[in-house]
Amino acid sequence: MSCERLGSDGYTPVLEPRGYGRRAPTRPNVTDTYRTVSDRASAAFEVRGSEFIGHVTRAETVAHAEAFVAEIEAEYADATHNVPAYRVRSDPFREYSSDDGEPSGSAGKPVLNVLQGEDVENVACVVTRYYGGTNLGYGGLVRAYSRAVSEALDATGVVEERPHTHLTITVEYDDSGTVRGIIESVGVEFDADYGERATFEVRVPSEEREGLCERLRSATGGRVAIE
Repeated sequence: MSCERLGSDGYTPVLEPRGYGRRAPTRPNVTDTYRTVSDRASAAFEVRGSEFIGHVTRAETVAHAEAFVAEIEAEYADATHNVPAYRVRSDPFREYSSDDGEPSGSAGKPVLNVLQGEDVENVACVVTRYYGGTNLGYGGLVRAYSRAVSEALDATGVVEERPHTHLTITVEYDDSGTVRGIIESVGVEFDADYGERATFEVRVPSEEREGLCERLRSATGGRVAIE
């Protein structure tokens, strides 16, 4: 239950279930740039004794977004509320928010509204609240949760990004030098693991995916496995 109850605030809270979400009707275009956060950041302030902490991070998949939410919930398990929201360029586009026990529409939706208003995508946010003993009222909650995510966005900054795809590339050691050389030549981010076979986890711009895959298959005579 929310700590906000009927009283001097003059409203009756209607509580939402733990989580709810909706999917936007559009699908992301792999060649379009989009706005996202530059890095992970947080911002904190107090309102009438309640402490609010806004946390934001980049999240390129729903799994990444939900892992971030779970991480914050675990780190701030003693908080009164941890209100999540995210917008992810999956197929179809995915948006989600939850009031986490606050009065219906007073927390999760305002957080998501800020993300929508800033037109940021591939971003996850959690606003942590420690109740300070004084009810803020519906309007006060909306303003506080909106402010928390806005200040967290200000703390990290917003950048233009190209859509990216993650590839897992696996080859035998005889071809590993050739594959690594091609990956390095295109200037993409990657991690290499040399176990029984050489495995490269690559983050490549979506529009360049097919070209890179063709180069790797050609250079190795088709001996490369790409997922």
